[in-house]
This record gives sequence, structure tokens and C-alpha cells, in this order.
Amino acid sequence: MTQEHTNKSGFETRAIHAGYEPDAMTGAVIPPIYATSTYKQDGVGGMRGGYEYSRSANPTRTALEGALASVEEGERGFAFASGLAAEDTIIRALTAPGDHAVIPDDAYGGTFRLFDKVARVWGLDHSPAAVSDVDAMRAAIVPGRTKIVWVETPTNPMLNIGDIESLAAVAHEAGALLVVDNTFASPYLQQPLTLGADVVVHSTTKYVGGHSDVVGGAVVVRDLEVADKIAFHQNSMGAVPGPFDCFLTHRGLKTLGVRMDRHCDNAEKVVEFLGSHAKVAEVIYPGLGSHPGHAVAAKQMKRFGGIISFRVTGGEQQALDVCAKAEVFTLGESLGGVESLIEHPGRMTHASVAGTDLEVPSDLIRLSVGIETVEDLLADLDRALA
Repeated sequence: MTQEHTNKSGFETRAIHAGYEPDAMTGAVIPPIYATSTYKQDGVGGMRGGYEYSRSANPTRTALEGALASVEEGERGFAFASGLAAEDTIIRALTAPGDHAVIPDDAYGGTFRLFDKVARVWGLDHSPAAVSDVDAMRAAIVPGRTKIVWVETPTNPMLNIGDIESLAAVAHEAGALLVVDNTFASPYLQQPLTLGADVVVHSTTKYVGGHSDVVGGAVVVRDLEVADKIAFHQNSMGAVPGPFDCFLTHRGLKTLGVRMDRHCDNAEKVVEFLGSHAKVAEVIYPGLGSHPGHAVAAKQMKRFGGIISFRVTGGEQQALDVCAKAEVFTLGESLGGVESLIEHPGRMTHASVAGTDLEVPSDLIRLSVGIETVEDLLADLDRALA
């Protein structure tokens, strides 16, 4: 399949075929794992296909990066050793000391820590604002200083929804770039670049890899000038994944579509169950008509994802008890794998924002709904809540 044909194809076809042609010598249909650090040159500077050293480029990584760009409908994709490595590269490439960024007021704890404890020391200031409030995001911009507006949608873990098209307009009016963390939605459910975003970032550890067996990150951009900046910093800073990690991530990407459909199917049934349970005080899920961001989510997402947050009636101790009693839902951080996970954000993924404006409710539980038999998931939650 030619690259031109691939670019015109549907999501699942691009996820499987984009970024790689069957090997010319052997016909291998899957990109080989190029476990090499360096490459023979045909004379000084005579590189074959541009490969000289695997920090700069590796054929297994090239295949993954091409596929990532295709599924996000961007111009170039870049793979990283982790989601936070990808985020750090964006910050260093697109801002400088003295600049300012707008971030979500309920950002992932690791993202907040990066901005607050690392980038701030480096000289980048930031202001938090609610991604669901376009006017609040606009008010948080510092004219002349704000270089990036950073959005998660849905956010982690409160599942707030930002209107990507409107926020892109706000950022561009201020001369800033809109960066969208698309980890929760995945490229299957949402393509921010088609809605006006400039940069998409992922923890590919989550839905893209999909099997909880590899850590990685990705950046996809639609502007080649921005791409050149990311490429320079990717090579200069060197937080790149090895070929084995790229192979696993690319393998996961190929089944993203079918997995996301099952994640969403199961999540919808879990939401229905939790919504009628006497010990559940509130269910937070963008697919609910009562969710304040439902209309925007319906406009920009294919479906509503596999992440559910809910609050219990018995306070923090009950939330901790539910997490401890669950069996099919594994108590653990991360999300987006084939297995279902349960966690207490206040004590786990978001402990770093305790005592700040980004602190999450102590009675909140976050579920990453996997692709197991849904009746088993419902029975497990029923036991844990009893």
C-alpha cells in the first residue's frame, strides 16, 4: 500500500499500514526491531536513508513516528521515552525563560509537577485555568508572554472537557500555540490537529500501547517549522525510546480502534451501574447528558472513552476501602491497558497537587475500564461497594 493511498484511508487502515512499507529484501510486513546503535556510512557523510546514530533516528522508531503522524492527521510525529519526556521537549522547544504558559487547573499531577517544580525553576511561569471555561483560559493569558496554552481534554481525573476549536482561536489570537494532551481520548476518538490545535502530546504508555508493557510518549505537529524545533530538541536532549519499546508501541497502535470500541462499550455499562448505586454520590463521565461538557465532547469526540471518575457517599475512607476490595479491577496507577484499573487519585496519581488549587476530592475514585467481560467488572464493583 503506497503512502498516498494510506493517507486517504480510514483510521484502522492507517493504524495498521502507515509509516512502513513491507521490507524490500524479505517482504516482512511488520517493521523489524533494529537493535543497533550506529550505522555503516558509505564514505564520510554518506548515510543510508539518513541513519547515522540511533539517538538521532532508528528505522523501528521511524515507522512508529510515521504511523503516529498519520492517525493524528499531522505532518510529523515524534516518539519519546515517556509522556513526560515528550512534554518536557515541547516546553524546551517552544518556550524560553521569561515566557508564560496556561495549564489546566486540574492537570495530571505529573504535568503540574513538571511545570511547577522543573519549568518554573528554568524560568517558565504558568497560570492554571479551567479548560471548560473559554473566558477563563483567555483571562489567564499574559499578553506578549504566553507562548503555549496547554489543554487536557478530557482532563485527568475530573474529566472536564475543553472546546479545542474555541481554545485554538483564543491561543492564536494571543500569538500562542495550543498544545492538547490527547492521552485520555486517544487518536481514535479525537484528532485535535483537525480542530485547530498546533501540537498533540500523548503518554503512549496508555491507550496507544494499550497492554501495560511499555512506557512511551509521542508528539505530533501540523506545522513543519514547529516540527523542526521539536526534532532538534528530541535529538539534542535525547529522551528517545529504544527499538524494542517502539516495536511494542507500534504493535499496540495497530489494534487501537477495536480496543477503544470495547473500552467504550464496557465503560458505558459501568456508568449505568454506578449511576443507580446507593453508595455512589456522583458519576463523572462525558458521555452522560448531565455532564457539563457533554455537548462539546459529543461534537469533537467519536465516543466518550474508557475512563470514569466517581465519588462515594462515605468519604475518603470508603473510597480507600473500595479500592482495596476490588479484585478484577487492579489497584494501580496508569490507565488505558487491556486490564481494568482502579485508583485513589488523591493518594496516588495526584498526590503531588495536594494542598494546591489542583487538589482533587478525597472521596474520588478513578477507573480505567478495560476490555474484560463486562459482567465480571460489574460484579467486582458491586462487591467492592457492598
